[in-house]
Order: sequence, then C-alpha cells, then structure tokens
Amino acid sequence: MPFLLSRLLARLSVLTKWATPMAVVVFVFVTSWPLMVLAEPAGSALVEPGNYWWYFVVTAATVGYGDFFPETGLGHVVGSYVIIGGIATLTTVFTKLASVIEQAKGLRMQGAIDVTASDHVVVLGYVPGRTERIVGQLLTDDCTVVLCAWDDVGTHPMPEHGIDFVRGDLTEEETLRRAAVPAAATVLIDARDDNEALAIAVTVHHVNPDVHLVVPLRDMDRATLLRRINENIRCVQWHTPRMITEELTTPGIAEVYAELMTFGGANTYSMRLPGALGPVLVERCQIALGREHGAIVLAARTDGRLLVNPPWQTELPAGSVLYYVSPRPLTAAQVEQALRT
Repeated sequence: MPFLLSRLLARLSVLTKWATPMAVVVFVFVTSWPLMVLAEPAGSALVEPGNYWWYFVVTAATVGYGDFFPETGLGHVVGSYVIIGGIATLTTVFTKLASVIEQAKGLRMQGAIDVTASDHVVVLGYVPGRTERIVGQLLTDDCTVVLCAWDDVGTHPMPEHGIDFVRGDLTEEETLRRAAVPAAATVLIDARDDNEALAIAVTVHHVNPDVHLVVPLRDMDRATLLRRINENIRCVQWHTPRMITEELTTPGIAEVYAELMTFGGANTYSMRLPGALGPVLVERCQIALGREHGAIVLAARTDGRLLVNPPWQTELPAGSVLYYVSPRPLTAAQVEQALRT
C-alpha cells in the first residue's frame, strides 16, 4: 500500500508541474470564444464549434494557416488576445520542458535513476581507469552496459560512454533493482576487496539467482566460498581485465583458460616441424595429429608471423612452429611419423 501511494503521489506531482500551461490555454480558449462570437457577424463560419477550436490551435501556436480569420476590427483584437495567450502558453511549456530535461540530466549524472534495460551487463563497482577499460571493451562487443557504483562516486564517471549510471549501497537489494539486475544477462562484481565481493554476490544471487555472475578475485582461494552461494559463479583473476571481459561476453571461457594453464589437464605446447617433412598443410597437421595423438593445432609461427587458428589450406614451410593443445607434449619423431602416415 505505501508503494502504491508513493507512485500515485509521484504521478500527481508530474501533473501539477504542467498545471500552469494547461490552465492558461484553457482560460484563453474559454474566454476568447464568447468574445469572438460577440465580435464577429452572425453566421460567421469562424465561431462554429467545429471551426473555432482549429482556429484557436493554429493561431495560439502562431502558425496561422489563414483558412479561418476574424473579419471585424473587434475580432482582430480578440485574435490578438489569442496570439498573446498562445505565446504565453508556449513560453511556459518550453520552460517546463527545459526544466524537465535538465532535471532528468541531473538525475542521470547523480545516479538517481531507475534503469529499465533487460539482457544487459551490469558492472558493480568502479575503479578509475580500470572500469573505463572494461566498459570500453564491452561496448565494442555491442553490449548494453549499466554502471552501478558506491555512494562515494559522486557523479557519473563516464557519461561520454552513453551508459546508464546508478549510485548506492551495492549490498542493498534496492540499489541492484534500480540497476535492473533482476533483468540482466550478466553481472560483473568488481569490488574493492574479496570480502566485499562476497557480500555483494550474496545480494546479487538473492535478486537474480540465474544471472551469469563474474567475480574477479585477488585471492583465487576465495572462489570456494563464492561457489557455496552458487556453483555457477565464475571467478577470474582480478589483474586480468581482458579475461574478465571475455568471460562476460563468452560465458565459461575463463574456465577453459584455467584448464589450459592447469598442470595435468589438456595443456598447451609448442614444437617445430621437422625439416625432413618439407612444406605441410595445416589441414594435414590437424587431421593427422588429431587422429594419432588427440592434439589440436591452435596457432603456427611461420616467416616471422604468428597465425592464430590458421586456415586449413595454409602451407607451413619446414621449420615452422606449431602451438597445440594435447594431453602430453609430442616428440619430433611422433609428429614426423603421424604426418608421414
């Protein structure tokens, strides 16, 4: 009930802001019509109900199409009254519009707005320089981004990016709802320390338990605590902004990177193609090494260039370096035998 009353009062306050121009235009219309009836000769088309409202609108707006106009001198006086009343009304309306626009801009700069976006990315926390870099990378991927920061960030720190800004206590449900976290596709908790990240994660999970939640950590051992909240929370190293943005836009990729860098998993290796093989197609390497050793070629270095995910029809000269994923490193003999088979 209090919520409904507050919404009703908010709507009434909006209406009262426009009460003055509405009152002016109604007063001028109600008083000018009888005066025009008295001023114009009997049978004048101007004062007919179906015509006068149109004459009043175009005259008050200072457009004046000329299809209807007063014929008598007194009628001209009444018409002047309509013009002056219209100018006064338009001036009041434009003043109110400028005030509303300025107020809306002020609310946006102060982070006092309620965001209405959906399927967007919410960045919780602000670190000068770092956050601009992360947001810039997200915007290049055509993401809709909302920045939500603590109260100590007084004004919108990056209005030039064209993103919405919300300010408040990041551990409060109300603040997250104002940032439209319940409708978000992805949330990044870029907190000031790991304890704060844990507290914010609890609130985010309460507001939207199904959101793709990414949490950069200084101490990756804290990931165990976060997964007690939700096992699908993705934890990444705080000092790797690029990996953070990749995890935000490509869910699960951070886990792939972590697995590639973990000893005992599918690791990444490099090796030089034996000179005795001569030129070899990437297609031949992918098929032969994949079939024989379960290896996948990620990149190749040839003629001083690094080719990531090279096209299969690329010819690799003898001595080129292969970078590949495999359960174990391959010897030159194993590679030569696989490619000769």
